[in-house]
Amino acid sequence: MPKPLVAIVGRPNVGKSTFFNRLAGERLAVVDDTPGTTRDRLVAEAEWNGVMFDLVDTGGIEPLPRRVGEDALAADSAQFVPQMRAQAEMAIAEADLVVFMSEARLGVTAADREVAEILRKAQTRQPDGAWHPPVLLAVNKTESSTGEQDALQFYELGMGDPYPISALHGAGVADLLDAMIAALPPRSAEEPSDSVKIALVGKPNVGKSSLLNRLLGQERAIVSPVPGTTRDAIDTPLTFDGAPLVLIDTAGIRRRGAIDPGVEKWSVLRTFKAIARADVALLVVDATQPFTDQDAHVAGFILDENKSVVIIVNKWDAVEKDSATMDEYAARLRQTLHFLDYVPVLFVSAKTGQRCHQILPTALDVQEQRLVRVPTARLNQILREAQMRHAPPVRHGRQLKLTFAQQVKVSPPTFLFHVNDPELAHFTYRRYLENVIREHYPFTGTPLRLSFRKKND
Repeated sequence: MPKPLVAIVGRPNVGKSTFFNRLAGERLAVVDDTPGTTRDRLVAEAEWNGVMFDLVDTGGIEPLPRRVGEDALAADSAQFVPQMRAQAEMAIAEADLVVFMSEARLGVTAADREVAEILRKAQTRQPDGAWHPPVLLAVNKTESSTGEQDALQFYELGMGDPYPISALHGAGVADLLDAMIAALPPRSAEEPSDSVKIALVGKPNVGKSSLLNRLLGQERAIVSPVPGTTRDAIDTPLTFDGAPLVLIDTAGIRRRGAIDPGVEKWSVLRTFKAIARADVALLVVDATQPFTDQDAHVAGFILDENKSVVIIVNKWDAVEKDSATMDEYAARLRQTLHFLDYVPVLFVSAKTGQRCHQILPTALDVQEQRLVRVPTARLNQILREAQMRHAPPVRHGRQLKLTFAQQVKVSPPTFLFHVNDPELAHFTYRRYLENVIREHYPFTGTPLRLSFRKKND
């Protein structure tokens, strides 16, 4: 079930990124006193009182021309004012909860009033009378002796009770988090579906929409040579060889520093959400362009969600090649994506249709592998043989001892190992055990999750 999404919005330089970093537990967002510093969307998983949610940091919203005497936006950020405004509107469309942040030191500004108006106009009334998404008003930088008193003036915005906080020092943050958890809408269980969900993901302009149209045999998605044409994650149901499928076309994922503010940021967010609900991701790369770290970056997003993968090398018709070209390209690709050595690679052309008929059968095969369950007796036999071939490591004078293993889950396949001390399970030995399992059960295209628990726990 997808986690609820909380978006932090507000004018520049009110402390949104500091608040984001505090909840995320690490410094993920760039923090600077210059208004307009945050221009790339950041997403992190956060937890409070046992409730997990995704937290989104956004660039500052500066919807009105600045008045004389007010601090101006940084010169290199002023051009993004229209897109910054669009972020509030997109946040409403995507979020389950919005934290509207301002600050006590300047009081209520014209920009605060305009952002509040944007949020009010974008909310929708639910059948039970509640507004969606709910908005909580956080007043930051209340460290001074009069800070909490200063926060009272924000009742003027008509956004409910203001929550005085100090994102830097943590004061008041726990109360705000309690209110956030209480305001999140109840998460109803999703209807089970027999359809295999297949998402096409990758950098912009690698041919994802063209590939979708080729697979469907019709012009379902807009195709353009301009990078970033696809803004929404488009679901298209179909039946293939009697199996119900859903193909999801997504916006291209650029490196974070290259993601434009506004609509494109939220398009990328939709892509992340599409990956989260997919069973199999088709990672599409451009055969005519050098394979980059950004392709590996996109692959990392897929693995973070434990999704199965098929790598699609598109535009293969445009490559000058001989009998060794395909093998050489595959070798370079696997060297870059060394953590995806179990993933099938297809060389296709959406333009000509070359090998496109192999894509859906391969994706379905990978999905079947995702559902394979290894019998417990067979798994422990494999485990004993693995320890005989390569004894567990010794760390600090103690050797790892594996006593029992079982597969506790499919989709993705998850294995639980009972050991004397989980801290002795070094990464290299974990990888060795995964490779040994794959020798007997390939789990093609599918990541494995290995968990180590102290016996008797």
